[in-house]
Amino acid sequence: MTKIAFIGAGSLEFTTSLVRDILTFPLLQNATLALMDINAERLEFAERAVRKIIAAGNYPANVQATLDRTEALRDADVVLTTILVGSTDVWRHDIEIPKKYGVDINVGDTRGPSGIFRFLRTLPPMLEIVRDMERLCPKAVLLNYTNPMAMLCGALQRQTFIPVTGLCHSVQGTAKMLAEWIGAPFDEITYTCAGINHQAFFLKYEWNGEDAYPLIRKAVIERPEIYNQEQVRNEMFLHLDYYPTESSGHNSEYNPWFRKRPDLIEKYCTHGTGWNPGEYAYILKEYQKTELTWKERVRADLARELTPEDLKRGDEYAAYIINALMGGEPFGFNGNVPNTHLITNLPYGACVEVPVYVDKGGFHPIYVGALPPQLVALIHTNVMVEEMAIEAALTGNARLVMQACLHDPLTAAVLSMEEIKTMVKEMFVQNRAYLPQFTKIDVE
Repeated sequence: MTKIAFIGAGSLEFTTSLVRDILTFPLLQNATLALMDINAERLEFAERAVRKIIAAGNYPANVQATLDRTEALRDADVVLTTILVGSTDVWRHDIEIPKKYGVDINVGDTRGPSGIFRFLRTLPPMLEIVRDMERLCPKAVLLNYTNPMAMLCGALQRQTFIPVTGLCHSVQGTAKMLAEWIGAPFDEITYTCAGINHQAFFLKYEWNGEDAYPLIRKAVIERPEIYNQEQVRNEMFLHLDYYPTESSGHNSEYNPWFRKRPDLIEKYCTHGTGWNPGEYAYILKEYQKTELTWKERVRADLARELTPEDLKRGDEYAAYIINALMGGEPFGFNGNVPNTHLITNLPYGACVEVPVYVDKGGFHPIYVGALPPQLVALIHTNVMVEEMAIEAALTGNARLVMQACLHDPLTAAVLSMEEIKTMVKEMFVQNRAYLPQFTKIDVE
């Protein structure tokens, strides 16, 4: 019997969709699902939602719900993390302080000053989780869904013997989007995608073995509804020749080209028709609205009878990976792993997102080679910012946090070095209670 621990089970959308997918595999239908959260009310809702799925599918699975992380992790085979440190009252400052200095943020959960401070807050509890795993389930695997993905996985991978990989749905989501754009059945598409989380690119994208990039370029150039759907990503594709994996809202923050002036934000970041438009603080506003209504929505969902359609398997990687690890069919996915010469022109040991093959023997990352120079020029800059942030978080070096922010592409496009230092000081003061690894805050 497989035991799967969900740490942060109160993230209801993730928990319910992952449980739904897991239980579609015969090998996992009698699993023990250990749900853990620090919020008792959210945990109760998660337990009820999971029990509802089990009942609707008539599965022999067991459920444990607990506020005790030790209880959830003991003897687990797989651990899934979907945690968030602090409410919007905490992480709103990640976005609002940079805006005061002129750095306009859309999402703020991955990189830049917003992502760096989210990482600094989130690493201590994530390290506690892996330390508990080392004691309580040393043979388990950690599948992380928590952002900022690359920095968290990069830090954990060099601090524990527990196998850690990070999972994100942007690769498979973008691959399907591109297939729809060119009218291709997705089962006829093959691709190779690599880079870093939220900044990977499709190095190959083929339809029945033929290069599909000419068809994608034609669709982007000739069909306004497609260009307008992903303005930032389409501009990046038209200029860099390879398609990026993450949405336009996210991507607009990761480079110096789209958010450094109001006229550019207006032109490229506010009129997209796809998910995650580029407006300032979009995700913060969405979370604030959700916090006001989530109980009503959850109660409505719990009252609704599930249909067979509701129990169908989705596209998230985790269930397929767990099935493979437990001896089921091997599976290929894009995961976040240490760069052991997988991408030859990115730093050794950095967390990269590459094709990975998983079976009962564990994870087997695939060699990619060198990225095209026009891609690595951008990616390498962001990798080095992340490497500085990881080193700073593990050593308590506040000045290195400031230096990481100095090199963030968007921040550097907007602010002077002295302005960045002043901004970072303010962000440290705001986050002081959540940064136990920094015994002294001195960026001078």
